Amino acid sequence: MPTDYQRSMRGMGGDFNQRRRTSLWERMHLDPWLLLLLLIVLGCGLIVLYSASGQDIDFTLRQASRQALALGVMIGLAQLSPGTLYRWAPVVYGGGFLMLVAVEVLGDVGMGAQRWLVIPGVVRFQPSELMKLAMPMMVACWLGQRPLPPRWRDLAVCAVIIVAPVLLIARQPDLGTSLLVASAGVFVILLAGLSWKLIAFFGALLASAMPLLWMVMHDYQRRRVLTFLNPESDPLGSGWNIIQSKTAIGSGGIFGKGYTLGTQSQLEFLPERHTDFIVAVIGEELGLIGMSFFLALYVLIVLRGLVMANNGQDSFARLTGGAIILTFFVYVFVNIGMVSGILPVVGVPLPLVSYGGTSSVTLLAGFGILMSIHTHRRLLSR
Repeated sequence: MPTDYQRSMRGMGGDFNQRRRTSLWERMHLDPWLLLLLLIVLGCGLIVLYSASGQDIDFTLRQASRQALALGVMIGLAQLSPGTLYRWAPVVYGGGFLMLVAVEVLGDVGMGAQRWLVIPGVVRFQPSELMKLAMPMMVACWLGQRPLPPRWRDLAVCAVIIVAPVLLIARQPDLGTSLLVASAGVFVILLAGLSWKLIAFFGALLASAMPLLWMVMHDYQRRRVLTFLNPESDPLGSGWNIIQSKTAIGSGGIFGKGYTLGTQSQLEFLPERHTDFIVAVIGEELGLIGMSFFLALYVLIVLRGLVMANNGQDSFARLTGGAIILTFFVYVFVNIGMVSGILPVVGVPLPLVSYGGTSSVTLLAGFGILMSIHTHRRLLSR
């Protein structure tokens, strides 16, 4: 009898400790599995960045400090309830739109583009990054309290919400970010239950508008499309980037040339190797195995994110969470696609790996919103 009693108490203690651990994550409003995957990507990204930067430890530490700030933003946003996010969505969207207008009038010019706002002595940032989060939240805010699937009138309002900031971003010009912001809004509409007939109709409408899009493109954007179709037409000019990128990836083989031993990257044949083309560094130095490892991490993050979004407590939460994680997937797909030559180069970094503070903050802020949607729902269900 005493033996049974002791065994029973051990079992109760184990259950109590498990509940205690679970409640700790819930009180912090963090999902341990998603957090673990994100930390692995961030850590491995710093390792790759150290090599891509030419073994510059100061450069790598600056990125680590930015990632720490981004993690703080993620944890902070996770504390906000979905109801709070819903109430603030119009304010964030409106503020982001006004900042885009300010960029048009007062924006700082860099590398031939007017994309930044500067607060002297404080910060230099891209307001377009804020719209990657504000856009799905605003569209979900509009559709969340209306009958689904959406009616034509609601779709017309969503079109205005999406198109207005996208046009401002495209004027900067920043085609890559404008496409990502647009896709974030469109994903909300698709997740709201848009019929396949309407999807086919809008798809045909978009295809018919391609000649018009070509007419309004900047010259450098047209060159990117032509280079995508035939990079060998100008191997020392516009085709240089993609040719060097594919050479680096192909030369890595299965196992790679070895960490910090890449020739294309270390000898600086590969352009933008620490930002947009960092995938080529992974392929050259770590080979197919290294590429597969990163792809597996991204797939797990997307799958976990979709599960979390699906568990949202209302339409706003589910639509916002689903759009955020699908936009993250587009980030990954577009970057790897353009570096490997199956998509035109549009200047999209590899999420959580490429160098850049604003991008890291935006991405992890989105995951903070996703964790808020998931953890607050679990607390309400108890």
